Amino acid sequence: MNTIDYFKLQAKNLLRDFKTKTTVLDKTTNAFLYEYSPRYFDVEMIIAEFGIDEDNFSLMNAQHVIAKIANFDKWASLLKATPAELELAQLLYDHQNKIDLIGWEFYIADQSTNEDELDAEIQVEIFKQMVFEENIFDYMEIESYLLKHS
Repeated sequence: MNTIDYFKLQAKNLLRDFKTKTTVLDKTTNAFLYEYSPRYFDVEMIIAEFGIDEDNFSLMNAQHVIAKIANFDKWASLLKATPAELELAQLLYDHQNKIDLIGWEFYIADQSTNEDELDAEIQVEIFKQMVFEENIFDYMEIESYLLKHS
């Protein structure tokens, strides 16, 4: 599956998780709230961090959230990304329980020399070496939007 299709699937899975909502009465506030039975995502974390309107969540909203999680400002930016940028985005997305985007940016900044930014292709190679060969992030467990990890 190519990377764009992978992220499309993630958006559909996020929408599926939102569709598991049921209305429940909060007895302490006498207000109706939603409960979810998600399979793929920590829906409550996503609602809190992205300010989701639970009553009006669509596939377009899901795509936007997935793009943000994958370190793009919007879905259109994800669609226009280079193959190396998409590969890096998928690596970071799949391993978000080991290193978050801010942690990765600090790590890469520390690896850069002379104020030169490392392009996506170099970052992919660094990521693969650190995560797959040296297992440098194995000791870490970070709160993640994903319920299951590879």
